Amino acid sequence: MAAAIAYYIVDNVRALDELQKPPDKSKFTQFENNASLEQPPEWEGKERVNILFMGGDGRENKSPNEPARSDSMMVLSIDPVTKKAHLFSLLRDTYVSIPGHGKGRANEAIVQGGYKLSMQMISELTGLEIQYYIYTEFEGFKSLVDAIGGIDIDVEKRMKYTDNADGNRYDIDLQKGYQHLNGDQALQYVRFRHDATSDFTRTERQRKFLSAVAVKMQDLGNITKLSSIIRSVSPYVETNLSSDDMFKLGQLGFGLLNAGTAQLPPSDLLADEKIGGASVLTVRNEAKLRDYVQEVLTEDDSQPDPASNAGADNASNAGTGSP
Repeated sequence: MAAAIAYYIVDNVRALDELQKPPDKSKFTQFENNASLEQPPEWEGKERVNILFMGGDGRENKSPNEPARSDSMMVLSIDPVTKKAHLFSLLRDTYVSIPGHGKGRANEAIVQGGYKLSMQMISELTGLEIQYYIYTEFEGFKSLVDAIGGIDIDVEKRMKYTDNADGNRYDIDLQKGYQHLNGDQALQYVRFRHDATSDFTRTERQRKFLSAVAVKMQDLGNITKLSSIIRSVSPYVETNLSSDDMFKLGQLGFGLLNAGTAQLPPSDLLADEKIGGASVLTVRNEAKLRDYVQEVLTEDDSQPDPASNAGADNASNAGTGSP
């Protein structure tokens, strides 16, 4: 048993180490020697940790060793003391200050300075210190979902869209209703944005889906085959998380509570503007945005609503009390 446990630990460490890419396989090598880019802050293990997830559409890249614009950006913020986690998603068309590059859409930072610039941009915008990043593209997302056995989720509406690029490989065709999604179907679900509110609804859908993935990853069956899951996604994923960092986060993961999710910026702090002939989303007040982030971090959706419980208790007492 001791030998089996030792093998399991060593095998997982080796698999985790494969997520950090050597220079010849990294999409960010061209940015590594740029002295103007800030190094991510270190996480000591006791303070709040923030992880930036970036999903890119790399289909139009001329080189496989170049990052695509980060059309999906989500920040997972974890308090290791309370074991509470909050998930934020940033609208890709938010017009922000990109350090050293003036103003631009938030999803452009990664192609201008790699993951470090994206982390710095989001840190300054939200007031959260971003210690880590995880970057993947379409195939990495599909591989993860398939490796954990798919996800059961309620598809809110009929979703259909014809994408003529890549020989219609990424067409979207999902029926409404609760169903089991494999990797290809899951990608369709999180990419669909042909709603009346476009990216606003899509980011909400992405937060919902990632929360479901987090729950599925805590399943005992997936825990026991962790190294095979990691190796299946490793070719498509880059991160600055070391195996030691991941083990520290993994220890938190077993007891984490999903305390809430939110869109950034919130709708009341957004304005539609035309800049250079293009429509963008500007932030009305960045200080208020950072205050909003802190407000969300004090919320806890994992706890039942006291008012609801009181109503339920009163109804129960009314039905069981003496006449």
